Amino acid sequence: MTPTLAQQAPATIRLHPEDAERGLNGPQHNFEFLPPGVGGDDYQSAGFFGQKLRPYLAGNAQALAHLDQYRRQKTIFLVDRVVAVGAFGLWGQQILAGDERQYFNNTQKVALGVFATSLLATVFINRNTNTYMKRAVEAYNAAPPAHGSVWPRLRPSSMGIGAAPTGQPLLALRWNLR
Repeated sequence: MTPTLAQQAPATIRLHPEDAERGLNGPQHNFEFLPPGVGGDDYQSAGFFGQKLRPYLAGNAQALAHLDQYRRQKTIFLVDRVVAVGAFGLWGQQILAGDERQYFNNTQKVALGVFATSLLATVFINRNTNTYMKRAVEAYNAAPPAHGSVWPRLRPSSMGIGAAPTGQPLLALRWNLR
């Protein structure tokens, strides 16, 4: 006998417990997750940009939007790292450029300024990066299951009856927008 759809547990994505606890400015390593319908401890890596999670979120526009924000933040993080390493490399190259060691010429001042700005920018770049991944998973898990119908999306969140100023009865409908 096959179970009915109402009796089946919803397919959810679960993050590794350590990844689910990451907060603002948390570590920037890859997230691990359990795909929908998979149990146990067989966690998969979501990839650096969350690309391995994307096929599971394909039907949920809100979850994909959060995953795109996560990917954008990770791309900015990589660019920031390249700028920091390049600025530090330029500073080091300037030390060894001439016969006499110079530690603070104008080029080095600019390179150190770019390096310090890059380090400061890292704090702001990493601030919400982990939050976007967690929001993507939460949006996927919170979405109603798709049964091939548009009705769950169009169904009003509340209904009521009211009176118009002329005394006519009115039907009041309210929708929640996501």
